[in-house]
Amino acid sequence: MKSFEIKTKIYFGDQALDRLAEIPYQKVLIITDPFMAQSKMFSLVLDPLKKGNKEFEVFKEVVPDPPIEKISQGVKAMLAYRPDAIIAVGGGSAIDSSKSIREFALRVENYGEVGLIAIPTTSGTGSEVTSFAVVSEPKEQLKYPLVSPSLTPDEAILDAELVKSVPPAVTADTGMDVFTHALEACVSVDRNDFATALAEKAIELCGVFLLRAYLDGNDTHARQKMHSASCLAGLAFNSASLGLNHGMAHQLGATFHIPHGRANAMLLPHIIEYNSDINKHSKSRSEYLPAVKRYATVAQILGLSSYNEIMTVRSLVNWVQFMLKEMDIPLSISQMGTISEEEYFGAIDRMADAALLDACTETNPRVPRKVEVVQIYKELW
Repeated sequence: MKSFEIKTKIYFGDQALDRLAEIPYQKVLIITDPFMAQSKMFSLVLDPLKKGNKEFEVFKEVVPDPPIEKISQGVKAMLAYRPDAIIAVGGGSAIDSSKSIREFALRVENYGEVGLIAIPTTSGTGSEVTSFAVVSEPKEQLKYPLVSPSLTPDEAILDAELVKSVPPAVTADTGMDVFTHALEACVSVDRNDFATALAEKAIELCGVFLLRAYLDGNDTHARQKMHSASCLAGLAFNSASLGLNHGMAHQLGATFHIPHGRANAMLLPHIIEYNSDINKHSKSRSEYLPAVKRYATVAQILGLSSYNEIMTVRSLVNWVQFMLKEMDIPLSISQMGTISEEEYFGAIDRMADAALLDACTETNPRVPRKVEVVQIYKELW
């Protein structure tokens, strides 16, 4: 028996942030990063809280790839302030930090129910509606995905005003993260009709609006649609989970600090080829791997098609590579120019081991062997 549920209440559209004046909490801890805390946009969050006469404090120590040390600081801040709710404002790092801080603080001292409201400022992670969080251990160069229903936010507020100032490079990386979430949910071994419907809509929105949002950050309509796509993809993979693409991307982020969405985007053509085995095109139709049909369906949603399923999947790979080129995302590690060949190849064996142990890899449509993961990392160079 399977089940599907959406725990998070979602507020979206014009003036969505007005919800903060009405929240059923009086004392809140805002968790964000230093840049956001000093930004003019932060007033869009603070003003409705003031209007609703809410008491608040700000914890602004969030950093990318939240390390355990920063989570510990947040736990101390929360237990000292004892809020009724936490409001996470930022990208995936801020939201994941907030989830982890609430979870660990209440294990130390469970002083009552504490709400969690997530306000994403990038259209990428979908973390505002998922039961996942990722924390890192910099010394060990590892990322730890946490999974628990208790991590899921109670409310999400999607307001495009907060993403208008996101620079093109970040729009590109986070947008491809959305697409990867949706695509992996579509081909996951744990996929279901409900998750697939959400993922396919997210893919359709990415196909129409991602490049628009990249080319013109002030295109509010495109920004709002990508914000919706991010949330839809989050709902999809929260139910269906992800795959090898994320399992391998987590290691690139932990080892070389490649932004998560960018790592996903660079890996994606290689993972589609691996999961569908399209380079063994001499097979008869009956011998195609199960992912081929699902990738072909995604290609058709994007308006791509060809005279057979293998060629249609090839067109999907080409579309991904086209998007990377159009948005100035490197197609290879060597193209980045920031990582030496010796350093990269020296890390491959350890990254492959960690990728195979990553929880995301468990639901990949093709069960990977270490030699295959190593080969994908080598091809990515």
